[in-house]
Amino acid sequence: MRARLRRSKGEKERGRPEDDYIEIDAAELTGVFAAPHWLRDVGLTSWLLVGVALLLAGSVWLLSLTHTIVLPVIAAGVIAAVAAPLIAWLQRHRVPRPAGAILLLVALVVLAALVVFIVIAGITSQSGDVSSNLDDAKNTIEGWLEDLGVDPDKAKNAKQDASSSTSQAVSALLSGLGTGLKELSSLVFFLAMTLLSLIFLLADGPKIRAWGERHMGVPAPVARTISTRTLQSLRGYFLGVTIVAVFNAVVVGLGALVLGIPLAGTIAVVTLFAAYVPYLGAWTAGAFSVLLALGGAGTDAAIGMIVIQLLANSVLQQLVQPIAMGTALGIHPLAVLIVTIAGGSLFGAVGLILAAPVTSAITRISADLSRARAEETEHAVAASEAPA
Repeated sequence: MRARLRRSKGEKERGRPEDDYIEIDAAELTGVFAAPHWLRDVGLTSWLLVGVALLLAGSVWLLSLTHTIVLPVIAAGVIAAVAAPLIAWLQRHRVPRPAGAILLLVALVVLAALVVFIVIAGITSQSGDVSSNLDDAKNTIEGWLEDLGVDPDKAKNAKQDASSSTSQAVSALLSGLGTGLKELSSLVFFLAMTLLSLIFLLADGPKIRAWGERHMGVPAPVARTISTRTLQSLRGYFLGVTIVAVFNAVVVGLGALVLGIPLAGTIAVVTLFAAYVPYLGAWTAGAFSVLLALGGAGTDAAIGMIVIQLLANSVLQQLVQPIAMGTALGIHPLAVLIVTIAGGSLFGAVGLILAAPVTSAITRISADLSRARAEETEHAVAASEAPA
């Protein structure tokens, strides 16, 4: 195919034939104005990333609308993944899976009830001393303000403001009883759905796993690798949580012993189990230990326990947690820190818990698939080089 390019008007005036033209091969124009291949690849990759981001955002939005049932199922799935080896061990000792699931569920309920009883009994046993020591604490604060050069009248007013604030806080707590009962009903529903889902996941875990692997849309060995690595990462995450919980319990328990606080062992046990509950657990264990310190050892011990709790749950934990999680999950501690913060910022408590194990699972699955492809390539090369 040829294209005609007419000459200019000046050339016509110089006596050139009007129909004179230059022949250009159209194939030479191919690719002249086309985008470079690297730019095409970047554009295609960008659109793929946008699509993935939209898919994730839509999935999170849809799950947020159904969080009433989704969150209990996720919580039950995580617990079932961690407890599955124990159910398998009971099954090997001739305990049916449904019976093993019920036994484990009863043990968890009894353990939770025991922890709640320890907390309530500890606070009740020190309730009388807590009230009197609160007055001592206000007097101590007034003395500190005067030592710092604050006018005695202003220090006294600060003490009265603290007393008034305490009374108002108690009134607000009592007036908020209806809201508390509403939240309690939501908590009861969450726990009931979690326990119900946990029974089914523990009893029929292998069947549910096999069904999920068949519907992944990938070859059976790849699906098995994905499910295995995901379960291993979840168990590794809880191993890391256990290491951090034991560390916090030891630090707080030793601090209670040094400060002369009664029930130091109880404080350590509560701190250990509370570490498995995100956010709320640390606050509950901290308030429990401070109240026991205030009632059993006075204001100075309570202030010392506040310092110990802040150190154990902030500075020291941030030093130990990435190392423990990195060791248990097989990824770098810095990566654990980054993905945990990012997951918590994007997806809340669920992202805070699942970000590190999901990252570990993706890393391990990618490594397994790369290793399998490399072995397949080596076998193919060896087969082609073999003599006929």
